[in-house]
Amino acid sequence: MSGPPAAPRPGSADPRTGTRTGITTGTPTGSAQGPDPARFALLLSAPRARTGWRVLPARVAAMCVVELQKLRHDRTELYTRAVQPALWLLIFGETFTRIKAIPTGGIPYIDYLAPGIIAQSAMFIAIFYGIMIIWERDAGILTKLLVTPTPRAALISGKAFASGVKALIQAVVVIVIAAALGVGLTWNPLRLLGVAVAVVLGSAFFSCLSMTIAGIVLTRDRLMGIGQAITMPLFFASNALYPVAIMPSWLQVISRINPLSYQVDALRGLLLGTPSHLALDYGVLLFAAVVGIAAASSLLGRLAR
Repeated sequence: MSGPPAAPRPGSADPRTGTRTGITTGTPTGSAQGPDPARFALLLSAPRARTGWRVLPARVAAMCVVELQKLRHDRTELYTRAVQPALWLLIFGETFTRIKAIPTGGIPYIDYLAPGIIAQSAMFIAIFYGIMIIWERDAGILTKLLVTPTPRAALISGKAFASGVKALIQAVVVIVIAAALGVGLTWNPLRLLGVAVAVVLGSAFFSCLSMTIAGIVLTRDRLMGIGQAITMPLFFASNALYPVAIMPSWLQVISRINPLSYQVDALRGLLLGTPSHLALDYGVLLFAAVVGIAAASSLLGRLAR
């Protein structure tokens, strides 16, 4: 007597196609199809990280946003720094407008002075930016930033352009004060956009200069002393207060290599419509900002040791 017929084997899934096969024929059963492994692999795999030039703008923007978020916790810096440019315009500008001792090409001296005060206030914000990066080093924040995949140039660029945005806020305050004093400024949107670009580029250079000095001296006290020693010479050795033509010949040479002079020239030409050399001004400011970012990035590792 033969035994009972063997029970049919349940259908099995074909690992290559993800379909269930029949008992004896091995053909797909149609409605009993399983999930597609390729879809699972697509869902479970991590997205490919951006590499090369595509990662740099995102990292720069992220660092810039992080720096600007500090303003939410302490806005007093913006208010206190608005006092000095207001005093320059109210006291120095009004007084020398009455004296008429400085040749300004037929425009009131306070009008001539206003773009220089915008550049001065932006420089004063940026030139002490290295103190912040030394504080981050002492607090251990800089070391954590350096172990991330973010390039050092992106760290420096983010901080530099954050200082430019802070200086831009300061420039708006100075423009409002100047307009209240009757300074004949332009309100052309394209010219104001050019003013914003000049302010950001100039501030980026001076903040990188400060961070470069920080990478050399390594301490806040030394940086504070050097910053105070170079701010006023940079300001007076520019065309912010008087034309280059009335300077001594040796001071004219210094003024022509001073990036602040090109920033003031661009601001004066855009805001007042005076003769300027915008292509040269923007070229020098851009070149100075790039060189500053490269120098500060090369010294960032030394600062974190």
